[in-house]
Amino acid sequence: MADFTDATFAKEVLQETSVPVLVDFWAPWCGPCKMVSPIIDELAIEYQEKVKVGKLNVDENPTTASQYGVMSIPSIFIFKDGKPVKSMVGALGKENFKKAIDEVLTS
Repeated sequence: MADFTDATFAKEVLQETSVPVLVDFWAPWCGPCKMVSPIIDELAIEYQEKVKVGKLNVDENPTTASQYGVMSIPSIFIFKDGKPVKSMVGALGKENFKKAIDEVLTS
């Protein structure tokens, strides 16, 4: 699981990747983020060879969060070829995230 920052985001998410990247925009004080966090951890393991998974703390990295219009957290974005191709907001179930990941992997 990667920890993305404003300083590393472009390199780790947009440039140096041959697989899609799932980014969890979160904050430590966010209750729904705490509910989603274990699901994101599970997805990182299940898709470890197919998808790069990481988190970005919006309080510590406001530039990237505002660049992608993150207004509510948790916001989960999936990037492919350096572009956001899917986004989901809120404490969704694991199946919602798996469906989105599988759609990106097969597109």
